[in-house]
Amino acid sequence: MQQKPNTKLRDLLKTNPAKTRKLSELSKTEQNRLAKLNAMLDELRRAANVQNRRLATWLTEDEYESFESDWESQQQIREELRDKPDELRRYENKLHQATFNNNEAERFRKKGNKDKATELRNLSNTQCEEALEILQEIVVC
Repeated sequence: MQQKPNTKLRDLLKTNPAKTRKLSELSKTEQNRLAKLNAMLDELRRAANVQNRRLATWLTEDEYESFESDWESQQQIREELRDKPDELRRYENKLHQATFNNNEAERFRKKGNKDKATELRNLSNTQCEEALEILQEIVVC
């Protein structure tokens, strides 16, 4: 179902480990490239967008091709995960309802309305059992 992403760059790094050099040993061009790549990495870690043209500018041609193929693989995986079977969606909905009702029961319990809390807790338990039955049907099939 899931394809392994193209990991040419990762494989290359495993087979040819990089020789670590001190920052002072890098040329000015290499220092500038390293600084730009680190800045883009920081942006990505903050969930900010980095434009493809910036990546293309600072990555080597092979690195950029590897990035593109990994991204395409990631898009395919995400697309496959969006296409869930109806039974799985039904299970998730039932579980969501059960969680919601359980949280509501806790809210009513804290407010001192024990009758409503008990009613919602029982409903949540019933929905959990129904979700479990749906899951068992999925696993058996």
